[in-house]
Formats: sequence, C-alpha cells, structure tokens
Amino acid sequence: MQVYIMRHGEAQNFVAQGSRDDSQRALTTQGEFEVKMMANWLQKMKINPTQVFVSPYIRAQQTCAIATSMMKTAITTLDFITPSGDAKQVHDFIDGWCNEQFSAPEQKKTGQQATTNSDATIQEQSLLIISHMPFVSYLVAQLTQSNNAPIFATAGIAHIDYDIEKMQGTLQRLISPIELC
Repeated sequence: MQVYIMRHGEAQNFVAQGSRDDSQRALTTQGEFEVKMMANWLQKMKINPTQVFVSPYIRAQQTCAIATSMMKTAITTLDFITPSGDAKQVHDFIDGWCNEQFSAPEQKKTGQQATTNSDATIQEQSLLIISHMPFVSYLVAQLTQSNNAPIFATAGIAHIDYDIEKMQGTLQRLISPIELC
C-alpha cells in the first residue's frame, strides 16, 4: 500500500490571526498556493487515495479541501493527528485500518487472515494523511522504523511504500513545493 503524509501549507502567525489558539490558524495566500502546487503534483502522478485522514485544525482542513478537490476519496477527520499527536498510536490505527480494508468480508467474521486480496490490489490502494510538524516527521520515522525524522517544508509530502504484513514501510521520497518550481 502507498502512504502519503502531507504537512499543511504555510499558516498565519499568531499576530496575523489575532489569537493564541493554534487550532484556529488559517492558511496564508502563500500556503494556499503551495497546497495547489502539491495538489497538481498529486494529480499529475495519478495519486487518488482511497482514504484521507486529516487533522481537525483549520489549516489542515483547508489543505485537505484544496488537495482533494479533484479527487473522489473518503475523508475522515481524526482528532489525534494534531501537532502533538502520538506517532505510535497512529501507526497502530493505520495497521487496524489496513486490516479492516484488506480482509475479505467472510474472513472479518471468522478472524482469519486475508488471503483473497491480491498484492496488486493492495499496492493500488493508497492513504493520504494531512497533519502538522512535528507529528508528520515522527510518523514517517515510526512507519519506516527509522531513527531519522525528516523535516517537512510546508505542504511537503512524504511517500512511503508500506508493507501491511510487516507493518512497516520504506520512505520513497519527500517532495516539497520548492522542488516543483
């Protein structure tokens, strides 16, 4: 399965926002531009995730709306993928989600391991997670069993080839809007 982890676009600072509530920070004009660039890249690469998980914070929600505007995908807001989210908890959540997605209906009832879904079908599936620093960095490290947590540019996307049986993946690339210029 392919996992894409995206940081939100550039957000307003607290002064421009007029509040100290981090969850209410909105995207700047530059942030919207960055996200549009990455949305175009996702479309060009023919990445259309089966599922999108997004932080409840405004800047992540705005990023999601822009990034998925041309996609037909399920979007779910998760209140535990905020800047201070627990990467191990989300790794466990992803593994549980994968188990549900890739188990045949009759096997879900009996608890048997899935054998009817081909590897090709699983490889075609993808997941997009839209969240914040430092959480996105820790999540990449957690999913790839790496001691190195990459630094994301705003609107940057990490691509992980994730083995659902081994419950870990390999970082394929980290791309940012500046690389698309």
